[in-house]
Amino acid sequence: MTETPTARTPAQEQARAQFTVPAQHPMVTVLGSGDSLLRVIERAFPAADIHVRGNEISAVGDPVDVALIARVFDEMMLVLRTGQPMTEDAVERSIAMLKASENGTSDGPETPAQVLTQNILSSRGRTIRPKTLNQKRYVDAIDKHTIVFGIGPAGTGKTYLAMAKAVQALQSKQVNRIILTRPAVEAGERLGFLPGTLYEKIDPYLRPLYDALHDMLDPDSIPRLMAAGTIEVAPLAYMRGRTLNDAFIILDEAQNTSPEQMKMFLTRLGFDSKIVITGDVTQVDLPNGQKSGLRQVQEILEGVEDVHFSRLSSQDVVRHKLVGRIVDAYEQYDSKYGTENGAPKSGRGKSGAKGIKGK
Repeated sequence: MTETPTARTPAQEQARAQFTVPAQHPMVTVLGSGDSLLRVIERAFPAADIHVRGNEISAVGDPVDVALIARVFDEMMLVLRTGQPMTEDAVERSIAMLKASENGTSDGPETPAQVLTQNILSSRGRTIRPKTLNQKRYVDAIDKHTIVFGIGPAGTGKTYLAMAKAVQALQSKQVNRIILTRPAVEAGERLGFLPGTLYEKIDPYLRPLYDALHDMLDPDSIPRLMAAGTIEVAPLAYMRGRTLNDAFIILDEAQNTSPEQMKMFLTRLGFDSKIVITGDVTQVDLPNGQKSGLRQVQEILEGVEDVHFSRLSSQDVVRHKLVGRIVDAYEQYDSKYGTENGAPKSGRGKSGAKGIKGK
């Protein structure tokens, strides 16, 4: 895509840019089915006039808007050249990143194309990639650091991206095994009343990890890998007393660990291993106001060499876009009324767990 020199009409303070889409790229890949991608751009820049004729796209309007529109189409073309299709969500996120860069609120040099074309894992006909800038930085941090904390609300891809990196590390022989663990919050009396064996009782807590594995590996190979010990899925209590070497270890739902459990888990780290710990400090299910190990560990390990904290927000939610709005709405309500997830505070802060929130 090429851009003509910008020309201004002084009386109207407007600029004009024109782009030519190369013939090898069908216009539907740039504009979207039924012009859906074009509509996303038009909604983002309502004061600009965007016109399409053949493979020519022109934009007229405020110079800042026109410059941003030009960058949007340039970034789209860079993505399309890799063979990856553009989606409405990808265009929206690209525009948000470019506007943040223009406004000076972006804290890094990464471009939308760099974020959207970073492949983590290709499996079963699809490729897993980060979809937001913070997700890309989270993935990059996993490559660079031995221990990484992924902290953020539901739907930000914390566990899923960590799982993809674990499978990638196993397939490239960086590690010999994957260990996936979660705290079983109900592991006391209430769990004992559930029917079935111990495995059947803890299975519901671990099911989300199995689901992610099935997305990334041939389902037929998973039982074989688990039987060989190449993949282990177990409750956190099973980690006690072990030293984990040559492994990619993921602790999920870490907000439901106690401080003692968090210390126990971190000290399982062995040679040539990597640990990723994920959690949402606004969704603590610990009983009786018990302090969350994930909340406390940020105070203890922040700044420690080779330990990295990646923090994601509602802007990184990659589920239905309404999920991000719901997260924001709850945060605004809590801030206004001093509640926790929309409910009166339970007094948990009295135990010293300032800022911990429960369901």
